[in-house]
Amino acid sequence: MRSLIHSSRIARKNPNDYEARSNIMWTATWALNTLVEKGKSTDWMVHMLGQAVGAITNATHGMTLSAVSLPYYRYIMKYGLNKFVRFAKNVWNIDDTNRSKEEVASLGLEAMEAWMNELGLIMNISELGATREMVDDLVNATIILEGGYKLLNKEEIKEIFIKSL
Repeated sequence: MRSLIHSSRIARKNPNDYEARSNIMWTATWALNTLVEKGKSTDWMVHMLGQAVGAITNATHGMTLSAVSLPYYRYIMKYGLNKFVRFAKNVWNIDDTNRSKEEVASLGLEAMEAWMNELGLIMNISELGATREMVDDLVNATIILEGGYKLLNKEEIKEIFIKSL
């Protein structure tokens, strides 16, 4: 993740920087080829939320992921708190001195949000054409996966989509 952040900032400034762009592709390859998940439980539910948005809006998967990720992560944070704290400290260098785990984890997600904004990513599903009237369709289009920090029900998925608007 640190490599992705570093390379994305370089590529943003110079889109023709081959090394930065190839490093982004290399990190994506490692993230998606499942080698990084060996020996761990993984959470792919954010992808299911994104795929539902793509099915309804015809947006690309990357756009839908950026639009739903922060509301999803904020919702599940308390269920995977130690992992979110580790993410905040190791990826974003959040100092945990005199801070609760919840504060550290939240600051990590705030840092992620700032980085996503810096890159100009889509930050909500309404930017993709989704409306409040579509939320029930989005919920019904979402495949619920086991294996994450929390097995979501349809009401929780609805709440995440509403926060994603």
